[in-house]
Amino acid sequence: MRARITAVAAHLPERTVTSAEVEARVAAGGGGYRPPPTIVERMTGIRARHVMGAGEQASDLAVAAARRVLAERGLGPDRLDLLIFGSASQDLVEPATAHIVAAKLGAGCPVFDVKNACNSFLNGLQMADALIRTGQYERVLVCTGESPSRAVRWKVRDRAQFADAFAGYTLSDGGAAMMVEAAPDGGIFYRDFAAVSSAWRVGTLPGGGSMHPRDPEYGYFSGDGRRLKDVFVASGPELFDTALQKTGLIWDDFAIVAVHQVTVRYLETLRGTLGIPADRLVVTLPEHGNVASASLPLQLATALAEGRCGPGDRVALVGLAGGISLGVVFAEL
Repeated sequence: MRARITAVAAHLPERTVTSAEVEARVAAGGGGYRPPPTIVERMTGIRARHVMGAGEQASDLAVAAARRVLAERGLGPDRLDLLIFGSASQDLVEPATAHIVAAKLGAGCPVFDVKNACNSFLNGLQMADALIRTGQYERVLVCTGESPSRAVRWKVRDRAQFADAFAGYTLSDGGAAMMVEAAPDGGIFYRDFAAVSSAWRVGTLPGGGSMHPRDPEYGYFSGDGRRLKDVFVASGPELFDTALQKTGLIWDDFAIVAVHQVTVRYLETLRGTLGIPADRLVVTLPEHGNVASASLPLQLATALAEGRCGPGDRVALVGLAGGISLGVVFAEL
């Protein structure tokens, strides 16, 4: 059996915050630092990002997207064989947020979490594919809820601290869900992943684990965007070139190529390095920000809604994440 993507949906909170508003909030944060005007949009290409309500949790974003997917397939939550929550965010350290999502949906199937920074959803899809192909399940819901707005540093003392916290100003809250079902043909036909784990320190959210369990100072994103980019570039296009070589395809053979989007500048660099035609990209970053692991399903849902792809079309999902990890999945819808 093959694992076919039969439905995908995204959920973005209604409230948006512009890059100018981000700079104003940092300036008013009481730390003493005032960012140069327009620096966030100039450096990232992001005009706005989504922010969930104070009473919402990561699980709520996943549930909203999951309900749309179930409705599209005409299924109730009782028809799910497995639910995977693949996200960089979580409601609690324990239990798995997948349990909370399932409880809110009313699902009684087995569940588990997958966590690998911005590749969490893509790795969740990888797990669904493997479990369906080996016959353990026939219908798997993969979902994510990203809540990075809860870990953005607003009180900034100087330029160095602003640079260290800068990744947080690109991030956006959002949820996504994908139904993956057993099918005799089509579906996911190639997948591969790689990691450069020696560079894990380049970008972190340190709090909540055994290193820094309770100190609130470690509850903010910390990273070096330039070093992160350098690691990705140094890793080279080998993983993605190999995917094309092994399948005998070129990027033009795909209706769309969804690429994880951090900044517009880096997206263009990566597109040029990999040789992806510009018209195959689904650029969501300027109006929606970096929605972490929800980025790839958001792009696919957007392309489907715009009629850029449909049943029978090939799509490519290209993942990049802190850690450092890379991934690629090819599928026929």
